[in-house]
Amino acid sequence: MSNMRPNTKIDGIDIYVWEGKADIVERVVRAMSGHEVDVIRADGTSINAPREGDRPSMAIISVSVIDTGAFALRDWEARHSMPVVWVGAAPRERDSSTFPADYSHILPLDFTGAELRAMTGKLAQQLRAHGAEAQASHALIAQAECMQALLHEVETFADCDTSVLLHGETGVGKERIAQLLHEKHSTFSEGPFVAVNCGAIPDGLFESLFFGHAKGSFTGAVLAHKGYFEQANGGTLFLDEVGDLPLYQQVKLLRVLEDQAVVRLGTASPVRLEFRLVAASNKSLPQLVKDGTFRADLYYRLAVIELKIPSLEERGSCDKIALFKAFISEVVGKEKLAALPEMPYWLVDAVADIYFPGNVRELRNLAERIGVTVRQLGGWDEARVKRLLVLARNSQPAPADAVADLLVDRSKWDMNERNRVLAALDANGWRRQDTAQYLGISRKVLWEKMRKFQIFDEEPAV
Repeated sequence: MSNMRPNTKIDGIDIYVWEGKADIVERVVRAMSGHEVDVIRADGTSINAPREGDRPSMAIISVSVIDTGAFALRDWEARHSMPVVWVGAAPRERDSSTFPADYSHILPLDFTGAELRAMTGKLAQQLRAHGAEAQASHALIAQAECMQALLHEVETFADCDTSVLLHGETGVGKERIAQLLHEKHSTFSEGPFVAVNCGAIPDGLFESLFFGHAKGSFTGAVLAHKGYFEQANGGTLFLDEVGDLPLYQQVKLLRVLEDQAVVRLGTASPVRLEFRLVAASNKSLPQLVKDGTFRADLYYRLAVIELKIPSLEERGSCDKIALFKAFISEVVGKEKLAALPEMPYWLVDAVADIYFPGNVRELRNLAERIGVTVRQLGGWDEARVKRLLVLARNSQPAPADAVADLLVDRSKWDMNERNRVLAALDANGWRRQDTAQYLGISRKVLWEKMRKFQIFDEEPAV
């Protein structure tokens, strides 16, 4: 009788298997029996996106798929962001266009269960460590007063067990605030944080994904599977875009929240649950209730505590610039960025002036595009970067209602003050730093005045 302890590092991972001609899916299933692992058959095109939250995901791919011409590693990594374990009968020549530079995750075609478990356990440990490091390095930037007020609310209610509903536009960082609520809870922070995008739940898979299923409960259920509710047991379940759930799914969600129990498909025994629920929506749930597309009883169950996350425009220029610089540093790298000249004023000023309907997510996209350009060229190429800024300005104009809101208070403006700022900008060639010094104010105050008075680049002085 073996005294070997089970490899618990394997538990809680997803393994996507693209077997090609190798016939390895069933072997992987047998090797992982006894572990909390989901083995999912994939073909490279129909694969579901890796789950959000803290579940590591990896792929086991037969080298035979390369012969079909259907596989390109860069496409796979761009789409799925997961490591690949290669399975092949014999070593192959390294091909940098197909294989990773570090061709180290390899299993022979006749791999044993022990070899597979050792490889997946090692990768799962690395993925978890990388995730924890990335989380620790991603400090929340909150210089604006409205963000400081939000963080105060988070501190106040983080240790409550009651449900929290987050409101905010697309891309404002609702999941990041949900993570803060999780991390600051005295009990549930020790458990998992499971994030689910309700708008991405395929029709017909709600019960399986949320409730889980028993082995053999339907075709393809080769292993028992814990649903999102069970995965979040002892921790936090974050339901993003909860307003996108159809009414029939809302009923089932409400039942679980009321009963604090779930029954897997194919079983009759309820599993008792204890988790903290955080939901989020970029839509007005009260309005959806009035429209009859969201259940009032579920809304009241979710909205015990409600928090509003400000948009990037509400946060102002200082937060925009601080976030932009942080994202640029991530892309370029701290050491390489430190060796470059300081970020030019024309770039800082342009970012401060741009309206980002997609909020932090859109700002990050722009920073990544500019960061890649700077990293590859080794400097702030003004012509290239300005082309990217022009694209950013023209891609998504401000919504009509947002422009209307800005124009409402034009009659209340101090036009003398606006003309004074315009004249100062014109006298100093529209250089923000020089203009601020000329006026005897800080760059931050100048940005805010330009935003308040709707002063845009190269507007002629009066």
